[in-house]
Amino acid sequence: MVKKKRHKAFWSNIKFKYKLTIINENTLEEVVGLRVSKLNGISVLLSVLTVLFLAASVIIAFTPLRNYLPGYMNSEIRAQVVENALRVDSLQQLVDRQNLYIMNIQDIFSGTIRVDTVHNMDSLTTVREDSLMERTQREAEFRKQYEETEKYNLTSITARPDIEGLIFYRPTRGMITDKFDADRKHYGTDIAANPGESVLATLDGTVILSTYTAETGYVIEVQHNQDFISVYKHCSSLLKREGDTVQAGEAIALVGNSGQLTTGPHLHFELWHKGRAVNPEQYIVF
Repeated sequence: MVKKKRHKAFWSNIKFKYKLTIINENTLEEVVGLRVSKLNGISVLLSVLTVLFLAASVIIAFTPLRNYLPGYMNSEIRAQVVENALRVDSLQQLVDRQNLYIMNIQDIFSGTIRVDTVHNMDSLTTVREDSLMERTQREAEFRKQYEETEKYNLTSITARPDIEGLIFYRPTRGMITDKFDADRKHYGTDIAANPGESVLATLDGTVILSTYTAETGYVIEVQHNQDFISVYKHCSSLLKREGDTVQAGEAIALVGNSGQLTTGPHLHFELWHKGRAVNPEQYIVF
């Protein structure tokens, strides 16, 4: 009974109406009179918040603002980001080359470089690089000491497989976005590339796996000589089947964005030797 009375008192209080009046100060005439309650105020507030939320949702959903939200960037924007990154890298290389050229021109005018040693214009950009790559006496002493120390270290002999006579092809053109890291179980190199870019076999070999998995999408594996196996994941489509023989540099798949463990068009490339994952950057210049 008491609970029922409290409930009735609560609703009576929230429904109780107040009169808001605006009176003319000179004539004391009522200009505007408005009867409102607490329930009316709460209803108006909720309505305003709902309208604001819907308006913000519509603006974000149907305008380019959605691309600034995490996870809403479409494939076209990702492709533009990758393309711009590649252009920036190319421009940086061009600027470095121009700087070397200007520095060597200055050295020619100052007499540091003899004019008769310059064979053509392109050689100017390499003179400075060659001088920077020259081994200092301290480096030569350190290398000699290291070689003497490791001469009888048998563990260093098998640290890296013998790759004499092997030429590793770059699997695809693009920018490295994630490096090999065995500590966090990332056994390959991620290369961001344009969708549909060709995926090339890094060595001669035979396709031992050509399939689709839920996590890594379209996957192809190739067995090579000297116990090497290369793995290519997240492809958009596969061009070779199991048992096919491939040549180094031959297209075997296309770059894509397949599988659950992907955030954009890229190639996850792994290189294995005798059952152990190795860092692809030790064998391939990306």
